[in-house]
Amino acid sequence: MAQLKIRNVSVSFGKKQILHSVDLQVSNGEFVTILGPSGSGKSTLFHLIGGLLHPDNGHISLNNHEITGERGHISYMPQSPSLLPWRTILDNVLLGQELSGIADSEYARMMLQKAGLGDYEKAYPHELSGGMKQRAAFIRALLSPQSVICLDEPFSALDELTRLDMQKWLLSIWQEHQKTILFVTHNIDEALFLSDRIVVLSQKPAHIVKEFTVPFPRPRNEDILLTREFLEVKKDIYYTLKQGLAVQS
Repeated sequence: MAQLKIRNVSVSFGKKQILHSVDLQVSNGEFVTILGPSGSGKSTLFHLIGGLLHPDNGHISLNNHEITGERGHISYMPQSPSLLPWRTILDNVLLGQELSGIADSEYARMMLQKAGLGDYEKAYPHELSGGMKQRAAFIRALLSPQSVICLDEPFSALDELTRLDMQKWLLSIWQEHQKTILFVTHNIDEALFLSDRIVVLSQKPAHIVKEFTVPFPRPRNEDILLTREFLEVKKDIYYTLKQGLAVQS
């Protein structure tokens, strides 16, 4: 079980307030996306959850255990794959397990096979395409023992078609393993296609403007992106984002 609670969290850098009284709960196995304008503090929120930063106010808990300012409770995947260039792909995906003292190389090989990387386990990161590196990085996050995975715009550097392929692949893997995922993006289509729930942040100092429960059943495929229902929900989220942008820091 993995229930993440963020309660009344605020943080400032110097005199600049970044987050203001953010309250958010993510349930076990839920896929929640944080959507907001660039620079609104989405990545800062991840750094707070991961213990890299300490909030000025508020508390963060996981399964009713206080983790505010503590590291090691989540698995984190940044925008870049951040694979270690001197390690093979297999060794890279095993890194999280190694740091926890347990490494299951056979299961890792099976996951690489499912990701279409079975022939690349002995390759090095420079030998892989951008999409392949992202798959390897996600497998590393998935294999780490933490029950919550935070994904920070992992597909933003990919072209549109590769990005859609990666989104479909991510959904297929997530639906199989049902880990709790907190996802950051500023792309409305991506948020709607992937999520159970979408949390919209305002401009700095960021607070939650509104939450949307995504009404589309799973499993999903790309056909949904062109439906009238999808475009109607997208329009609602777009105007909510505009409302958030109107907030002045």
